[in-house]
Amino acid sequence: MLKVVKIGGNIVDNPEKLDRFLVDFASLPEPKILVHGGGKVATTVAKALGIETQMVGGRRVTDAETLKVVTMVYAGLINKTIVSKLQAGCNAVGLSGADGGFIRSQRRNPVPVDYGWVGDPLPDRFGLPMARTLIDAGYTVVAAPITLDAAGEGLLNTNADTVAQTIAVGMSGVYDTELVYCFEKKGVLRNADDDDSVIPVIRRDDFKA
Repeated sequence: MLKVVKIGGNIVDNPEKLDRFLVDFASLPEPKILVHGGGKVATTVAKALGIETQMVGGRRVTDAETLKVVTMVYAGLINKTIVSKLQAGCNAVGLSGADGGFIRSQRRNPVPVDYGWVGDPLPDRFGLPMARTLIDAGYTVVAAPITLDAAGEGLLNTNADTVAQTIAVGMSGVYDTELVYCFEKKGVLRNADDDDSVIPVIRRDDFKA
């Protein structure tokens, strides 16, 4: 069993929670991949640099300057902090989507909302050979949500939940794979405003509906 685990800002932004989580994660006996989001760190760094953060519908608009910040923070500071903390319990290696062509993406259509340098992963371009080489060699992969634009235009900021999904689907062709999202809600909600409206089981037809 290969576990793909995704953590978000509720863990990344809290040093104590992050430390506790990483101890538990490192103790998992199975081969594993950790995907992390960026939390509030990028917003804090952007503010310190005088770069305004623009949000539309809860999603970050990534202009050219913001792309520099999120690349530094997600693929640099956060990724390497997590990798360094994991070394005590497992042999971790940090990757962005650009490393070895791990996660390739296409720039999101600017209609109806132009999110700037934001990418949507291309599942059929997933870098399985490199990922498999690392996992089979006993490494724990820590993936940052910065991806490689398949059109050759550089880096793209990408939703970490979607990155985790892309990795899990890509690895499932070789390994029995389990995808786990660690977030502050109890699960997938039928009503986003009601934390108790958890959908216990989602089948294919339910998902389409």
